[in-house]
Amino acid sequence: MNAASYPVRLSGSRIRQVTGGLIAALVLVLALALPGRAFAHAALVATDPADGTVLMQSPARFSLTFSEPVSPLVLTLVQPDGTRRALTSFRLTDRTVEIDNPETLKSGTHVLSWRVISEDGHPVGGSALFSVGAPSAAPVAGETVDWSLRTAIWIGKLFLYVGLFLGAGGAFSLAWLAENRRCGRRFVTGTLLCGLVAAPVSLGLQGLDALGAPLGQFAAPVVWTTAAETSFGWTVLVALIALGFALLSLAGPRAFRKLLALAGLVGVGAALSASGHASAAEPQWLTRSLVFLHGAAIASWVGALAPLGLALRYQPAEAKVFLRRFSRAILPVVAVLAASGVVLAIIQVQEPAALINTAYGRLLLLKLALLLFLFTLASVNRWTLTAPAEAGDTEVQRRLVRSIGIETLIVLAIFGVAAGWRFTPPPRALAIAAAQPVSVHIHTLQAMADLSITPGHAGQVAALMVIMTGDFGPLDAKAVTLVLSKPDAGIEPIKRPATKPGDGTWRVDNLVIPLPGRWNARLDILVSDFEMVKIEAPIDIRAE
Repeated sequence: MNAASYPVRLSGSRIRQVTGGLIAALVLVLALALPGRAFAHAALVATDPADGTVLMQSPARFSLTFSEPVSPLVLTLVQPDGTRRALTSFRLTDRTVEIDNPETLKSGTHVLSWRVISEDGHPVGGSALFSVGAPSAAPVAGETVDWSLRTAIWIGKLFLYVGLFLGAGGAFSLAWLAENRRCGRRFVTGTLLCGLVAAPVSLGLQGLDALGAPLGQFAAPVVWTTAAETSFGWTVLVALIALGFALLSLAGPRAFRKLLALAGLVGVGAALSASGHASAAEPQWLTRSLVFLHGAAIASWVGALAPLGLALRYQPAEAKVFLRRFSRAILPVVAVLAASGVVLAIIQVQEPAALINTAYGRLLLLKLALLLFLFTLASVNRWTLTAPAEAGDTEVQRRLVRSIGIETLIVLAIFGVAAGWRFTPPPRALAIAAAQPVSVHIHTLQAMADLSITPGHAGQVAALMVIMTGDFGPLDAKAVTLVLSKPDAGIEPIKRPATKPGDGTWRVDNLVIPLPGRWNARLDILVSDFEMVKIEAPIDIRAE
């Protein structure tokens, strides 16, 4: 027999050293990568100057307030003539990014463009417009979708899944289920190498996406340092360790094979739970545990398919033990996979309508359809073909091999769908963003006010107002009325008197805003029995 068909043997002492180092690294990474605080999808809460505000003079600084702490990546000021200036001096205060204005701004409309990364590892960007003196034509600061980068990210994610699930999962099946571990070893080795390449490539692509940079800057050092600072950096690091364990399980002596393969499987679950939307939801102790179990169960099941199919095709006599062990182990594995997946889906989707109304929900429906097909095929294999195949029926064994091949193709399709979730925030995150208020600062010589409408979308809302004098002093108004109008939609002014709860603010509760879009907000402030001050500004209401 050709010597190349045998695995490379490593000495026991060498295996102990490598295994000990990898286990220590994995424990350290897990301790650092699984912090106790909750991660969510960041949403912009307020800007200063507020979007659409007209200022009398150039502001000394800007601020961006988010629904959770963020890390700024790119902050840019686009001036009326289109000149772009990078804003590099900023401070982080809880959920607010305070940005220094490096120069006195000229009259006209300016765009404050920002790109930050939230703690779940996903970049978020946007812009706010404000004017100094008088509005002008807004400079172009739009962000186009880089489809080549998105395609590369999707492909990288797909191949990373192949390495983790088919590679590490395949190594686990060879160590724990197969009688002859050479069956499918080359296939498993190939998928592991695929994952080892895809992991760092995906990290670099994450850095490009975070910075909004094109593919041509892939080798730039700032791209890699930025990516390494995100939570996805932990995922890649743990994934590389897991893939290393799995490779060692193929090359090492029998005494260490199962331990290394098990460590690789644990690493798969740990890598997936270190970042991403699913592991970012509350409660953290539950969602991270479910992601861990879900990932490990997927790897245990689908990782065994290709080695089992190859064993049935080329070594059917030795494959009987493999098939028997797999058929006994698969039921609890699928139960864990299904239960964890259902709970995670409920947490992410929250309500049935989101399955149709959101891109995330539609991808989930597609994945569920593929899973239904996969489970049906697996059930037929388990309850109809397994017993005759174990008994040595060659025709049934050939049918089972073909069926396993189809299962593997369906699994790859599911990987592709799951990789698409990288670009679709879940309904849970969208609900957090939808609940955020919209705010506007209205400033005149006579009076000024901070108006906040919560939630900031059409429907039933509450308005909160802080009233001040034109020089930021306290203003003890006798009465305040909120007037909202949208002439372009033919809606007459909606007038609601505000109440004063006693904390220095004015409120309007149970206010219904019928349509999204730009509304004109006016505050009628009764300063005294003989003086009424009216101040107004546009405010943008989101669609629900």
